[in-house]
Amino acid sequence: MDDKVTAVLDAYHRRLDEERRLTGADGPPDTASLDKMLLAVGPNTGQLMHVLAGSLAAPNILEIDTSYGYSTIWLADAARNSGGRVTTLELQAYKSAHAREKAVEAGLAEYIDFKVGEAVALIRELPLLFDFVLLDLWKDLYLPCLEAFYPKLNPGAIVVSDNMIFPGGEDVARYGQAVRAKPGMTSILLPVGSGIEVSRLETAR
Repeated sequence: MDDKVTAVLDAYHRRLDEERRLTGADGPPDTASLDKMLLAVGPNTGQLMHVLAGSLAAPNILEIDTSYGYSTIWLADAARNSGGRVTTLELQAYKSAHAREKAVEAGLAEYIDFKVGEAVALIRELPLLFDFVLLDLWKDLYLPCLEAFYPKLNPGAIVVSDNMIFPGGEDVARYGQAVRAKPGMTSILLPVGSGIEVSRLETAR
């Protein structure tokens, strides 16, 4: 990881620290405030994803929900190191634009395809097969996204799903049950960050 990437991540981390401070002081944010927050996976999950994605040979990486681009930087650096590429999906154009600016600043933009639109529809339209997926959007969309990307997974693909412990809830519980029931999938819940489900598609479905 070079100095430009580190500098961009450090700026994100300062923003995350400030958000945590404000949230702790003012109580739970309202919906409008939430939309302005990073709501990012955090450094521990970012580092683990970087290792997992970087362990694959020339991976096609799918990020489901760019938000403001924090996890995109981790994944794109892993893609650059391993000869891969990131496709990242975001509903809001202004968030995608912010993420693109940060990717340019980090020197990683050439390794990322930014797409704006509704996640499930975009996944279905993508002509690619994927080796790594990060799932981190509104939790009621976890299961529909799983149904959309599962047929597009290459053998050996890794899926990381965030917020499985905090905030948790019925939607992520249903997702956890569903991903473990998919043919060929093995899965484990790890107490990293807000809790991540790490799933892998074996060589045969």
